[in-house]
Parts: sequence; C-alpha cells; structure tokens
Amino acid sequence: MIDIFTDGACSGNPGPGGWAAILRYNGQEKELWGGDSATTNNRMELTAVIEGLNALKRKGPVTIHTDSRYVMDGASQWLKGWKTRGWKTADRKPVKNEDLWRALDAAMEGHQIKWVWVRGHSGHDENERADRLARSAIPGPKPRSSS
Repeated sequence: MIDIFTDGACSGNPGPGGWAAILRYNGQEKELWGGDSATTNNRMELTAVIEGLNALKRKGPVTIHTDSRYVMDGASQWLKGWKTRGWKTADRKPVKNEDLWRALDAAMEGHQIKWVWVRGHSGHDENERADRLARSAIPGPKPRSSS
C-alpha cells in the first residue's frame, strides 16, 4: 500500500500558492512540492494529489490523506456525474477547475484509491509537514521571522 499525504496553501485566495505531497511506501518517503504565482487554494489542493499520483511508477492501491473535502468529495462523489453531464455541475454550470479535475481523473486511472480526510491544523504529523512544505513553496518574498 502506498500512502500519499497532500496539502495546498495560498497567500490570498486567489494569490500565489504552493502544494506538497509526501509519498510513503515500504518505510521509504519522498517529498514533492511546487508553487504557482497566481492560483487558488483549491487548485493547489488538486495539484498536490495529481503530482503525488503522477510520481508513482506503478498502478495499484493508494491511500490519499487530505484535509480538502473539495478534492476528496469531488474525486469520490462528484466526478462521475460531472463527466456524464459533459463537465457541468448538477445545476448545469461549468465545473470550476475543470482542467485539474480532468488531470486528476487521468492520474487516478488504474489505481485503487482510498480517501482519508484529515482535519487540517489538528496536529496530524504528515498533514502538518505537508502544510509546511506547501507554504514554503509559495513563490515570492517570505515573511521574516523575529528572533
């Protein structure tokens, strides 16, 4: 079983943002992160999962741990209906972030995915670590810490 812990962050929403994924398999870990100068929090949350899945070398069972209900519910509940309706919501509006939802749909293909929702900022070690990585990946000047 492969575990992927993901998070996205944004400085302003929209604004510059970062994403991170921690991949764990058989006692080994790999950290991935990146950023975008003009994005939203939801786009960064989606990107974290897409990049985590795309980094896998083989298809198989994966558990994705996320604090984003938007990503988890979208992937596990809404995606099938959006595709059936031609990428429209139940009230016939265009799906927001369609490009990333399509990319996530493709990235999930061939995997057996289990979704685990994690309450954000609640002390969950990997979620806190993914949050730090995502925030550090936000492009632009970083706040200075006082010492």
